[in-house]
This record gives sequence, structure tokens and C-alpha cells, in this order.
Amino acid sequence: MSVRILGSGTSSGVPRIGQDWGACNPADPRNRRTRASILVRSQTTTILVDTSPDLREQLLAAEVSTVDAVLWTHDHADHCHGIDDLRQIMHARGGQPVPGWARPFTFEQICKRFPYIFEGRGKYYPPVVDMGAMADVFTVGDIVVRVVDQPHGGITSAGLRFELANYSVGYATDFHAMTAEMREHYRGLDLWVVDALRRAPHPTHPHLESVLGWIKELEPQRAVLVHMDQSMDYATLATELPAGIEPGYDGLELRA
Repeated sequence: MSVRILGSGTSSGVPRIGQDWGACNPADPRNRRTRASILVRSQTTTILVDTSPDLREQLLAAEVSTVDAVLWTHDHADHCHGIDDLRQIMHARGGQPVPGWARPFTFEQICKRFPYIFEGRGKYYPPVVDMGAMADVFTVGDIVVRVVDQPHGGITSAGLRFELANYSVGYATDFHAMTAEMREHYRGLDLWVVDALRRAPHPTHPHLESVLGWIKELEPQRAVLVHMDQSMDYATLATELPAGIEPGYDGLELRA
């Protein structure tokens, strides 16, 4: 099983409009961050997590033309407003809608916002996604997906754990607290890809100090930080982080 970081940035990306690089060195390409999304792959299965507004460029860079399923963590714009780019994937699948899953509230919100994606429009615009409510445990191809609800401001996001044979990958983005259920869900991972927005505390996202504490507690074999803003320079972080923890970047491939 492998993970590709499609996008490692926060909702405004890096740089922010206006060439705002913050503390990030613009000469380091690893600091150019699109909105957060990942691919999880086995030899036979490809799962896309979230449809960021940068999805077209992300999939072109990854040289990916089709996926077996799309999972949405929540309905915020930076995680779902690239949904129209799934139309080309539907065509690549021979006109078959892309299977998609989201937790019930997210399911409702996305379907309300983009009804044409799920219902189609007339003869020439068939449905793009076959949407279903995300269960606590389900399987896509040969990959088992386990789900936990995470507090994210006034809503919840889906925390994901992917398992294949004896290998496990966790993806935790857009949450602000670590619940008992989340601790059990993410304990003992081979790889944990986790939101670390910035150094300063934030009301709806984890900050670096809290994430480092959870990594120490939950003991993944390897941890990669994502959903980072313009205050998180790649090279600076890489020299400061403990062994086994690294900043992610767009296009990073993580393989078992």
C-alpha cells in the first residue's frame, strides 16, 4: 500500500494570493502547497480522499486518470469544491459513476450543494458520482477502511484508517481535539498522515505542539505532517522534528 500527498496545504494554499509566502522560502518547491488531498493505493485499488479545488492539477501531476472510489472527510470548500473534476474520471471509467462515500451530515451537505453531480442533467450529462453514506468499516477493493468521527469546530470530519494485510495508514485532517475513540483508531499505525496547521494554537485545527504530543503517545512508525499554512517552512521543520516525523509536500510518495 502507498500514499501520495496530492496537496499538503491549508484552505488558502501556499503561497496565499498576493504572493504571501509568510515564513516559507519561495525558492524551495516543497513549500508550494495546494489544498489537502491524498491518494491511497494498492496494486489493484486506488482511493481518492477529498476533491480539493486543485484536483485537476494534482491528478495530472500524479498521472492518475481513474480511481475506484472517492471518500470525503467533510464538506468544507477546500476539501470538496473540486468535485466537478470527477466528470473526467467518470468518462475514463467508461461512463460509469465514481463510487463515493461520506458520513451522513457530509453526504447531505455535498448532495445539496452539487445535486447535478449525483442526479445528472438531461441526456448529455449523466450522474458523475454514485454516493453512499460512509459506514464505520467498509472495503474498497482489497483495502479495508475504518472510520472515526473527529471534532472540527461545529461539525465533525471523518478520520480514516486504511489497512492492507499487516500494514496500516491513518489520515487525520481537520480536527481540533483527540477523543478516546480517535486514540484507539490511530494507535500503532505504520504511517500517520496528520494535520499540523501551524505552530500557534487554532480553534478548529491541531497545532504543531499538540500533534507532536499525540505522535509520541500513539507511536506510529512514521508520521508525516500536512494541511500546513504559510508559517510552516519545509526545511526549517525538517531540521527541528524528531526522528520518524517529517513535513509532507505535494507529490510526496510514501510506500510500504
